[in-house]
Amino acid sequence: MSRLALLLIAPLLALVLLAAGCGSDDDDSEEATTSASVTADDCTPENLETLESGKLTVATDSPAFPPYFEDDDPTNGEGFESAVAYAVAEQLGFEEADVEWIVEPFNSSYAPGPKDFDFDVNQISITPKRAEQVDFSSPYYEAEQAVVTMKDSEFAGAASLADLADANIGVQIGTTSLEAVEASIQPTEEPQVFDTSNDVVSALENGQVDAVVVDVPTAFFLTATQIPDASTVGQFPAPGGDQWGALLQKDSPLTDCVSFAIDELSSSGELAEIEDEWMAQATKAPVLE
Repeated sequence: MSRLALLLIAPLLALVLLAAGCGSDDDDSEEATTSASVTADDCTPENLETLESGKLTVATDSPAFPPYFEDDDPTNGEGFESAVAYAVAEQLGFEEADVEWIVEPFNSSYAPGPKDFDFDVNQISITPKRAEQVDFSSPYYEAEQAVVTMKDSEFAGAASLADLADANIGVQIGTTSLEAVEASIQPTEEPQVFDTSNDVVSALENGQVDAVVVDVPTAFFLTATQIPDASTVGQFPAPGGDQWGALLQKDSPLTDCVSFAIDELSSSGELAEIEDEWMAQATKAPVLE
């Protein structure tokens, strides 16, 4: 959000902060840095301390899956997160040719220490624990969790979270999906944890697990492309919500400007248009309660 006349809104701001202080602990999951301290003039290529002067280095994992990236090629601007990254770059004044992509594995993205990218977009959920080690921008997406099973599974017809309690469930390590399974499904068996998303898919396909839990857009990709014999049973919210933000090095000088860019894209409606184009299928799974 842009800076306004703070003297005029100070009383209102105080009331808002007081109300926020009375919220539940679940609100702590939204650890994004706001952009109130910068303006458009601050957020131009000549004023930004990027890794390489005049360039914007963006990271994501490999392989890069739809609907976030198309053809495993983040540089083509196709797919939700590729489009978001280029929209942020444009908002900051960078040309498409000034954006350089590198590979950063999901599990190492939020590790503490120096980063060799300006920001990372890789379905990375904003959590208080991660925010102790890295910065997050304002959120650009809020994801629901989805349960995927093989079509002939005894759990394929589950109509509620309770119906999945006896399922052997697989998830990727370090993801909010694991937390969502433990908190919302509360299975009788400990979830099986796998190192990569590919390992999760293989476990389902090979019968190592009865079901897997991933975010909803990923579920639609799995069932449409990777495992046609699987189906999306339904979706449910992650406890406290599951917002994704651009990830930056801790105390990065770019954080406020990346947040500013995302806030502007949200206010203009462009972010919603990008989401509608690439993530429309995400609303079609039945809700599990």
